Amino acid sequence: MKRDAEQYLEHWISKSGRKPLVIRGARQVGKSTLVRNFAKNHGLDLVEINLERYKYLNKLFETNNVHEVCRELEYITDKNLSDSQGKLLFLDEIQAVPEAIPFLRYLYEDLPGLAVISAGSLLEFVLSKHNFSMPVGRIEYLFLGPMNFIEFLEALNQQKLIDLITNFSWDETFPLSAHERLLVLLRDFLIVGGMPEAVSAFSNRKNLDDVIDIHLAIIETYQDDFAKYARYSQLSKIQNVFQYVPLAIGNKVKYSNIDPHSQAREIKAAIDLLVKAGVIIKVNHSNASGLPLGAGINSKIYKLYFLDTGLVNTMCGTKHLNLEMLQDMRFINEGNIAEQFIAQHLLYAGRLNSTPELFYWLREGKSRNAEVDFITIVDGEIIPIEVKAGKSGTLKSLHQFINWKNSRTALRFDLNMPAMQEFEYALPNSNSSTRNIRFDLFSLPLYMVSRYDLCCSGR
Repeated sequence: MKRDAEQYLEHWISKSGRKPLVIRGARQVGKSTLVRNFAKNHGLDLVEINLERYKYLNKLFETNNVHEVCRELEYITDKNLSDSQGKLLFLDEIQAVPEAIPFLRYLYEDLPGLAVISAGSLLEFVLSKHNFSMPVGRIEYLFLGPMNFIEFLEALNQQKLIDLITNFSWDETFPLSAHERLLVLLRDFLIVGGMPEAVSAFSNRKNLDDVIDIHLAIIETYQDDFAKYARYSQLSKIQNVFQYVPLAIGNKVKYSNIDPHSQAREIKAAIDLLVKAGVIIKVNHSNASGLPLGAGINSKIYKLYFLDTGLVNTMCGTKHLNLEMLQDMRFINEGNIAEQFIAQHLLYAGRLNSTPELFYWLREGKSRNAEVDFITIVDGEIIPIEVKAGKSGTLKSLHQFINWKNSRTALRFDLNMPAMQEFEYALPNSNSSTRNIRFDLFSLPLYMVSRYDLCCSGR
């Protein structure tokens, strides 16, 4: 994902009429590092200001006087902003000085030649406490999440395995030895997760204690930020949601399960803030009757995941175990962890400048429900996705979806080798007859989530 983000920055920096860019994402997913590396790799003179250190600038930004603001920034950085050629102004931690957010439009209008990037966490928390809004039409967005599995392999110098996954096609056989190695590395990723600092610590020392310490520090930092930027009346609700989601990932949301003592609208507001901040992932139910999937959602039916599988496992208690124990044991919530892994990868599989969104399908009946874990679009076709934590499992819900939506393609993620097959199944009807359904079932190991497009390239 970071590679895709850098490619997006390359496109952004070269555009005429370039607007200030706001990088969105949870704290410590690598926003600042991305900007610094981009400036270094492209020979840009980086003018970086961490606004948490200069909160007194709020009154100056409030004046919307570009000349005076730039003059102040020049004295802080000892760099000249009037000559914008080859310069990149980076306003980091912009949520600390909220007045700088609407000011971005004036930089765009008065200094169109200056490349401007800002980054911040919990922006919605800040905006909810002020009477101004984002400068719509005057800025662009880039949404950033944790490192993905391919980037995890890259950090561990596993280029050969990366090439195998990236270049795999259905006309070749997947090596069994590579599959077994990737399953071990997948297990490591589920424990370590994709937060850059945790991945770096693991790749350098393979010490789980270091990783857990980093996870715990990140979790505490998030909670400190809630207290710092949330409204006091919202704080307890936000903290309740934050603590609840890792323990109930993938479950249909019932507000009373999160906090039986608060009103539903208060819990919903807290959830919406955490979703927009990138801390939790919301997967909406869609009836999947056509495109776009978002046109068929029921906003009252959704499930939640956390931003990172490593943080989930730490919050659920793996901090009390060592790496060898974790690699040999079976998680009690292994099915949910597999779904968490897929969710955090699919969420950022689309355009990086578009608000990330995910969907699933649920059919609730009097006697039993049918639920497809995720649905997505590949080459204009609606694809149902089932996630299995092991090498076996029934596909009853998938059959129901195929029957109701007349789909011809389905995708399953599990721990098996890549495979595809034409599937035929006799599905009972309500009138005691049966209906034969046929579809192409593409099975991919969990670690090949980045190649979900293979479900349409195999036909």
